[in-house]
Amino acid sequence: MIVGVDGSPSSIGAVEIAAREARLRGVGLRIVHAFGPVPAYPTVDAPPGNPADHLLESKAREALAGAEERARAIAPDIRITRSVVAGDALEVLETESRSASLAVVGSRGMGRFAGLLVGSTAVHLAAHGRCPLMVVRGRPDPAGAVVLAVDGSEAGEAAVEFAFAEAAMRRAPLVAVHVWNTWSEGAYEGPGDPLTAVVADAEHIREAEQHLLDETVATWQKAHPQVVVERRLVRSRIRPALIDASRGAQLMVTGARGRGGFTGLLLGSVSQALLHHAHCPVTIVRGKE
Repeated sequence: MIVGVDGSPSSIGAVEIAAREARLRGVGLRIVHAFGPVPAYPTVDAPPGNPADHLLESKAREALAGAEERARAIAPDIRITRSVVAGDALEVLETESRSASLAVVGSRGMGRFAGLLVGSTAVHLAAHGRCPLMVVRGRPDPAGAVVLAVDGSEAGEAAVEFAFAEAAMRRAPLVAVHVWNTWSEGAYEGPGDPLTAVVADAEHIREAEQHLLDETVATWQKAHPQVVVERRLVRSRIRPALIDASRGAQLMVTGARGRGGFTGLLLGSVSQALLHHAHCPVTIVRGKE
C-alpha cells in the first residue's frame, strides 16, 4: 500500500494511519513524495538539474525521513520503502496507485488555498485512482463500527465487498446505511404526475428502498457470517444523514458515485460531501470500469 506525503500535518497524520493499516493487513508500506513540475527525466535519480531542484529534493528526502520515522514508531515490523519522484503529485500518486492495494492521503496538503476542507490530491485520486483511497480526516473511534453508505448501484457493489472485508479484518460491526427520501429516483418510476406520486407513494418507496438495502447486504453477509451487521434505513437528505452516520465510526466506506447525478461524473456529490465533512476517515472504492 502507499501513502502520499508532502510535509503537511495532514500528511503526517496519514502516515500514522497508513502504518496502522499496513500492520493490520500484513503488507509493506511505500511512502511517496512528489515535487516540482513534470520533469524531463522521470525520477530524481536522473541527470542533475538546476540548484532549485536539488534544494526541493533535499527537503523532500527530509520530509520522507521524518515520515518513515513516524511510521516505524507505530509499526516497527512492517517493510517500509520510500520514494521521491520529480513530477506533479496528482499524476505521480495516480501512477503509484496502479500497483497498490490501498492508497492513503491526508484530507489537506500544502496547497495554496488554506480555506479548502479537502485538497485537490484527495479529490483527484478519489476520481482517478486505480485502487481504493483512504482519506484521513476527523477523529476515528478505534472501537467504532465500519459504516457503509449503500446506494444500490452496480458501481457501488465494490464498496460493499470492501466494507465487509474491512469489518471482518478489524473484527468490527458493520452499519449499512441507506438514505432515501420522496424525491429519490424511485419516486418517478410510475406514471402520472411526479409530485402526486411523491406524496401518494411514500410508503411504497420506503418498502422498495428497504428491499434494496436488504438485497445489497444479503450476499456479502453470507460470505462474512462473523460480521455483525446493522441495516439502517434512514428517511432524510442523503448527504447530511451520511455525514451524521460517520460520528463515532472508525471508517466510512462509499462508492465513487451512485444512482443519481450525471453518468459522466467520476466522483459523485455524496462522495465529495463525505470527503469534506465526515467525522472519520473515508475510503472511496471505485467500481469496475
